[in-house]
Amino acid sequence: MQAVPRKLPNTPVDVWRTTPETLDLAENAKRFGWWDFPLESAATDSAEMDGIDRAYWFYKSARPITRTSRDVSDALFLNDKSIVELPTAFRKQQTATLSALGDLIQARGLEHSKDLLFESIEAAVFNADISFANYESVVADDHVVSEAIGDGRSSMMCCSSAQYSALTEHQGRRFTILNLANNHSLDLGVQGLRTTQELCRANGIIEIGAPRCAEEYGRGTVFTKRGIRFGFVSVTFGLNGRPLPDGEHYCVHASPLMSKRVVADLELLKSQIRSCKHQNADVIIASIHWGFEFEFFPRRKQIELAHALVEEGADIILGHHPHVVQPIEYYRTTRDPNRVAVIAYSLGSLTWDWYTAPHLILSLMLNFQFAKGDTSAGSRTYIESVTATPLFRNIFYRGDNKVMRIEQLRDHLDAKNADFGHLEQMQQYVDLISGRGAPV
Repeated sequence: MQAVPRKLPNTPVDVWRTTPETLDLAENAKRFGWWDFPLESAATDSAEMDGIDRAYWFYKSARPITRTSRDVSDALFLNDKSIVELPTAFRKQQTATLSALGDLIQARGLEHSKDLLFESIEAAVFNADISFANYESVVADDHVVSEAIGDGRSSMMCCSSAQYSALTEHQGRRFTILNLANNHSLDLGVQGLRTTQELCRANGIIEIGAPRCAEEYGRGTVFTKRGIRFGFVSVTFGLNGRPLPDGEHYCVHASPLMSKRVVADLELLKSQIRSCKHQNADVIIASIHWGFEFEFFPRRKQIELAHALVEEGADIILGHHPHVVQPIEYYRTTRDPNRVAVIAYSLGSLTWDWYTAPHLILSLMLNFQFAKGDTSAGSRTYIESVTATPLFRNIFYRGDNKVMRIEQLRDHLDAKNADFGHLEQMQQYVDLISGRGAPV
């Protein structure tokens, strides 16, 4: 094993070109503390960004925002996991488990990490009855990927079939379900999305968020594991300004959840939740691509939307897009006082093409156990337990090939492993979103 060289890119600032005006704005923001707190008027959808928004994005990609918005109360983050327990007099009949990871994103040379990427977390991910992740790099032929990504300065998210294989399986064990609804769904047009779907289908992976026909639009996906019916719903806040093609308006579940121009619209998610209920789902899991990149806390409107979706019927919200980790909220519902919903505002990016920045290489893995049984009100399914495990990307060389392996943060903190940098800072970020630490 060879240590990663310093010349590899650390953050987008190291690679992506920008304008002198953007650089000046970012430098002044640093000097005067303009963006120590989240920029309230900022856009998160690239289609809505102006010059200030782009400078803000560029700035926080290297200096993440570690404070909440000024209108967000700490009381909104209910982080007492001890309330996740089965009701008294509950008679358990069936159990099932779920593992959930954040963004699976392309990285140059990722194909060399096949059967190594998940080596340290294989059991926690693939021994679960259901394994989930957000898949964010549509698949194409090698030459198409090379042309699209170019010298690495492109914001395109696409990968070869070999890289897709490294991202989605380990020694023949594959994810159960992948979310395909994200802002990069149409980076290579509908054809890239369809190619990705066909690979998922051939590999026996269930994909959500990208209906194949108009009749599937607005429907949830329901399947049974160990006697429990799981319903999945999905939406992305936008598509980076790429229009849905004529005649294929249904091909991605997209809705303006985070627009700075229009009011958030939850109807598409609510429609999918109703669909899951109609299909007799016992538990409903919402995969939501939303939020502000490189900010460690959600905005107030996200919190309000999350609570509304939980009261509508979602039992778990798995958030992704910010590329950093955000709080996990344990929310006791009013629709059922015995029911505690789990809201993970952002699980972070499991993989990506940045190598050492602690805020960008840190992510979370969630492991759930569900119990279905009898209550005085009839059959119910509840979350019996949930565990959050901080992860980080380890980059090293084998011969001439750069490889990536996902590590559990606690394993190396406990060992005081000097081979890995930024361990303590990553733990500070974990403490921050858990309510145990101050802004880093």
